Amino acid sequence: MGEGTYVTKQNTTSKKAPSFRLGFDVPFLLIVIVLLVFGLLMVYSASWDFSIAMGQGPTYLFRRQVLWVFLGLIGATVTSLINYHFYQKFLVPMWFGTLLLLLAVLIVNEGSSGEVTRMLVGGSIQPSELAKAVIIIYLSFWLYRRMDSINDVQVAYIPLIVILAITFSFIMLQPDLSAALTVLMLGVILFFLAGGDWKIILIVFVLAVLIGTPLIYLYPTGRARITSYLTSLNNPLESSYHIQRSLEAIVKGGWFGAGIGQADTKFTGLPLAPTDSIYAVIVEETGIIGGLFVVLMFVLLVWRGFKIAKRAPDQLGSMLAFGLSAWIGLEALMNMAVIVGLIPFTGNALPLISAGGSSMVVTLTALGIVLNVSRSSNNQISTERSPHSAVVDLRRRDGRGSVSRHHRSRSSRA
Repeated sequence: MGEGTYVTKQNTTSKKAPSFRLGFDVPFLLIVIVLLVFGLLMVYSASWDFSIAMGQGPTYLFRRQVLWVFLGLIGATVTSLINYHFYQKFLVPMWFGTLLLLLAVLIVNEGSSGEVTRMLVGGSIQPSELAKAVIIIYLSFWLYRRMDSINDVQVAYIPLIVILAITFSFIMLQPDLSAALTVLMLGVILFFLAGGDWKIILIVFVLAVLIGTPLIYLYPTGRARITSYLTSLNNPLESSYHIQRSLEAIVKGGWFGAGIGQADTKFTGLPLAPTDSIYAVIVEETGIIGGLFVVLMFVLLVWRGFKIAKRAPDQLGSMLAFGLSAWIGLEALMNMAVIVGLIPFTGNALPLISAGGSSMVVTLTALGIVLNVSRSSNNQISTERSPHSAVVDLRRRDGRGSVSRHHRSRSSRA
C-alpha cells in the first residue's frame, strides 16, 4: 500500500514535458501563408498570356513570382527575429535612402524616351512601394519620441508636415498619385494613434482635399481617371476599358466561377491580368464566393494585426503593428474597390497576391516586423510583468496615448 502511495505521489509531482510553443501570432502567420499560396496559384493561372506577350515562356512571370516570394520570406524571417527597437539606429539613412531611390526614378524618367516609368533595374524595383513601409516605420519612431508634446505646433505639427510633404512631393513627381495619397493617409493614421488632436486631423484633411483636388487635375493621368470615374457613376457602360473588362470578368464568374485556369477574359484583353487586375481573374475563376474568401482573409489579417498592436509591449510596437497592418488592409481595399468600380483607378497591387517584386518583398518584410511585435509580446507574457510594461489600448478615451508619461519617459531614455 505504501509503495502504491509512493507511485501516486511521483505521478502528481513529476514535471510536465515541455510543450512546443511558436513565439509568433499563429493565426496571423497562417493567414499570410494562405494568401501567399492562393496568390501563387492565381498568378500561375493569370500570367500565361501575359508572359508570352512579353516574348518569354508561358511560366516566366510565375517563376519570377516564386523568386519574389522566396526573397520576401527571407526578409520576413530576418525582420521577425530582429527586435523592432533596433531600427531606430537606421531611421535617417533609411528615409534618405528611399528619397534617393525616388530621385533615381525621376532621373530615369528624364532619360527615357517620353515613356513614364516608376521602376528601376529593368522594372524590378518600385521605390514608391518601399516608401510606404519606410514612412510607417520612420513616423512610428518619430512620433513615439514626441508623444508628450504631440500637439505642440513647433515640436510635432510643422516637422511632421515637412516630412510628409517631402515624401509626398518626391512620389508625385514620378507621378504616382495613389502612392502619394497613401503616404499622406498613413501619416494621418499614425498621428491619430500617437494621440494627435482630432481637430487638427480634420483641418489637415480639409486642406488636403482643397489642395489635392486641383493638384489631381494638373496631371493628365489623374484627370483622365477622375473623369472616367465620374462618367461611370452616371452610366457604367461608359466606364473605362479597364473597368468594363474587369466587370465583364466578374459577371462571367457568377457565384462559383468558371474554375481555376478556365477564365477567358485574361486572354481577350483584360489589362494587367496578373498584376493590378488579378482580383478580376480571381472572381471569374472562383466566383463571388472566391472573391469574398479573399476579402475575408484580408479582414482577418488586419484584425490579427490590430490584436498584435493592442498586446504590444509598448506604444512603439503598437504603432508599428497597427500602421503596417492598416497599410496592407488599405492597399487591398483600394485594389479590390477599383476592380468593382467603387473608386477611381489607383494602380495599387493586391498585397501578397499580385505579381510583382517590390510589392511582394516589401510587404512580406513589413509583415515580419509585425510578427516580431507579436513575438516580443509573447515573450513578455511568459515572464512576470512589471506594473508599467503593458499597453492596454492605442488611445484612451481622452485621446491620449495609453502608455503613462512616466513609462514613456523611461522608455525614451533606455
